[in-house]
Amino acid sequence: MKRVLSTLFLCMSSITYAKTSAPENIIMIVGDGMGPAYASAYRYFHDNPNTPEIEQTVFDRHLVGMSSTYPAQVSGVVTDSAAGATALATGIKSYNGAIGVDVDKKPLESVLVWAKKQGKKTGIVVTSRINHATPASYLSHNESRRNYDEIADSYVDDTLNGQFKADLMLGGGWKHFIREDRNLVNEFKQAGFHYLDSYAGLSKLPKNQPVLGLFADAGLPWALDDSNKHRLSAMTKAATAHLENKNGYFMLIEASQVDWGGHSNDIAAAMAEMDDLAKTLEFLETYVEKNPNTLVVLTADHSTGGFTIGAHGEYAWRPEVLRTMTMSPETIAEKLSEKAINQAYAKSLFKFALTEVELAQLQLDKAEAAAEVKAYEAAKAAGKAKKMAEPEQVASVLETSVKQLIDKRTNTGWTSGGHTGVDVPVFAFGPQSERFNGLQDNTDIAKKIFTLLGKN
Repeated sequence: MKRVLSTLFLCMSSITYAKTSAPENIIMIVGDGMGPAYASAYRYFHDNPNTPEIEQTVFDRHLVGMSSTYPAQVSGVVTDSAAGATALATGIKSYNGAIGVDVDKKPLESVLVWAKKQGKKTGIVVTSRINHATPASYLSHNESRRNYDEIADSYVDDTLNGQFKADLMLGGGWKHFIREDRNLVNEFKQAGFHYLDSYAGLSKLPKNQPVLGLFADAGLPWALDDSNKHRLSAMTKAATAHLENKNGYFMLIEASQVDWGGHSNDIAAAMAEMDDLAKTLEFLETYVEKNPNTLVVLTADHSTGGFTIGAHGEYAWRPEVLRTMTMSPETIAEKLSEKAINQAYAKSLFKFALTEVELAQLQLDKAEAAAEVKAYEAAKAAGKAKKMAEPEQVASVLETSVKQLIDKRTNTGWTSGGHTGVDVPVFAFGPQSERFNGLQDNTDIAKKIFTLLGKN
């Protein structure tokens, strides 16, 4: 099987590019942290258990190759999101933490900015804050991804001859754009932007104005917890309609929180984020059918969590319980910390019945965490807490317990709370999508997009 796949990708990579015109619209999607296991797991998560076959997903339909992800040599072989996004945005490798700058901290031009210079409209749609590592690498230049306020300021201050780099920005980030020292939202409004702060406003975006939409203080809620569990899809539908114009557009979309599910070793949250991304891709399939001048490219900046489909030597993965969950483990834990844990209450939160062992473990973990917090507070009141490590809050302890319970039920494995250095899948459809076939480096993706945008 490995030999067949290797031969397939080799043949795909040797295809002569079709002599068709460049696409008018290019939609670049980053599934942050979405290594190969996530797309595979989604196939099993999404499977119809009432049929004998395992159904193909939208990811399976458009897989064309793989991409390496390593950063500049100074940072080794495991990238962070900033260096990964800088490579995907500019075609140049940089150090971990770099936002649109090279290893010498000099600014790099992104495909989004180049597209804007060619007269195209531009936009970003993300489930993180809009000044997070990935969108920032397409719009800004900063030596550190952690300089969130500076990056937000640059969206107003760093223009192209007075033109804002993006015509549409949708995501989170109130705390960076509405601050005591500066209200960037008002500055966007004064510059002619239409501002919205709820999903309801997506249905009535004015066609003749640039758009800023901020829907959360930082990142958006988990898909499992959000008022719209397919918010990435909803934002994408609104964005494509808004950006359409005779010169075409370039849009960055990021399924930001697949990565966060990986960091948190939270398979329930990760699969819900993958479902939101899948619904976005399914919409774009129909969009490209109606707008055949549109290219869609999807890849990941890296893989997160060392996620394994199966664990502990058992040859099984059981996603059934994940399909019925309606809230994140984080929210379940918060609610469990507020009320007595019994079978009926737990079932109302998990949407499946716990075993007596599972229920007893949650009760024990809660009691022990509460006792540690109580002891610390008593010592603090007596002035004797300096030598004690501050305990985790009860909700935090229970969140770990809830995720471990779900991991055991599903037989999910994790090797890390960080990133890994594995190659990631590449998906593409639309005109010139064959350019992305085979094995490539993450910088090659940007270089190919630059070429399609007319840059030699």
